[in-house]
Amino acid sequence: MRRARSTRCCWSREEGTASTFQALGEVIGERGLFCALYTDRGSHYFYTPKAGEKVSKTQQTQVGRALSHLGIEHIAAYSPQARGRSERMFGTLQGRLPKELRLAGIKTVEAANAWLKAHYIAEHNAAFAIKAEQQGTAFVADRHEAWREALCVIEERTVGNDNTIAWSGRRLQLPESRLRPHFVKAVVRVHAYPDGTVSVFLGPHRLTRFSADGQQISPDAPQPGSVLGAVKDKPLRARKRASLTAPARAAAEIARVGAEKRASSRTKKPTRRANQTAISMA
Repeated sequence: MRRARSTRCCWSREEGTASTFQALGEVIGERGLFCALYTDRGSHYFYTPKAGEKVSKTQQTQVGRALSHLGIEHIAAYSPQARGRSERMFGTLQGRLPKELRLAGIKTVEAANAWLKAHYIAEHNAAFAIKAEQQGTAFVADRHEAWREALCVIEERTVGNDNTIAWSGRRLQLPESRLRPHFVKAVVRVHAYPDGTVSVFLGPHRLTRFSADGQQISPDAPQPGSVLGAVKDKPLRARKRASLTAPARAAAEIARVGAEKRASSRTKKPTRRANQTAISMA
């Protein structure tokens, strides 16, 4: 299906992983998921084992991992001519926008982005967009908003003996949880979002959130990550280390009471079976 050609842009202090996630989030959040993304071979897009050669098909950057998770094909450009249309668009924007921003009295990145959304993009598309030959759209709505937990930097951390993790030069304290008395030695996932905030996950559970300056935002009980397709990114060793807690065992024991008749000669609790029940309920 051939669709209309128009432009969307946002201003960033530098091009990289965070700005790419921000731009992708704006497009997917408004229009939905798409089939493929065609980019240059910048280091934030692809890992290239040897300069000048083809990109790696096995080692992914954070952007590559996110696109793969969302089912979006990532196509690497190997010649300037192959990216002619996008390069010409960049040239147009770089030539027009500085003058437009100067005339509008824009002096900050935040003001520039607000002005782009409120004025420039609609005017630009009205002048240069090409009407689609066919009706309909190639975008697919992301009803579960999986993109929110995919379009971020995801790394693993092992919780220290003081129940903290190291992140961006800080020690982030994990709060009390109904899942476990503590998380010492557990392998957790850290999701760093384009706005600077950070979430810490154990499997599908969000343990807590932190602001860009390391202040805890949500000390609440763990929230089930219902939109977390990213749970499949959890490493096998993390699944093996996630031990069953006393509260979980107690809940399983309560659920089992009355479910079967206990033999009179039986004096020990069936700990192994209780553990299996609790795991299936977690």
